[in-house]
Amino acid sequence: MTIQTTTHLNFRGDARAALSFYQSVFGGNTAIRTYADFGMPQDLPGADNVVFGLVASDNGFRVMAYDIPGETGGTITGGTSTHRENNTTLTDQAVFVSINADTLDEAQGYWDKLADGATVVEPLAASAWSAGFGMLTDRFGVTWSVGVTAA
Repeated sequence: MTIQTTTHLNFRGDARAALSFYQSVFGGNTAIRTYADFGMPQDLPGADNVVFGLVASDNGFRVMAYDIPGETGGTITGGTSTHRENNTTLTDQAVFVSINADTLDEAQGYWDKLADGATVVEPLAASAWSAGFGMLTDRFGVTWSVGVTAA
């Protein structure tokens, strides 16, 4: 038996833009269905928001997203602050998205794209456990842990 987990992100109106951004970072295909696709009248606010969204790429990256009905503001639900203080990561977010690449060059490529409009929590650099590790909070409020898989 096998099992696959997929991160499911919750947004307040920005799911479509976030999915498009993640597809530009990781490649693959995007599937999006709106509330209108499932019967919500087009003239109601939020009918064009995402009820089901997925980015899936051949390299194994998968992320799902949707817009919480009736919510606006764009920020992902959960916490809003992740930062370093006294050599410790402090956060009010319940979840980080963690990705690991086989090489530092590959990790750097994802990092550079995710960093567009992001707040860097910890720069991507060699660490005691990896050839590269860094954290950032992207323009949509999602905190990413980016690393290199240990040999």
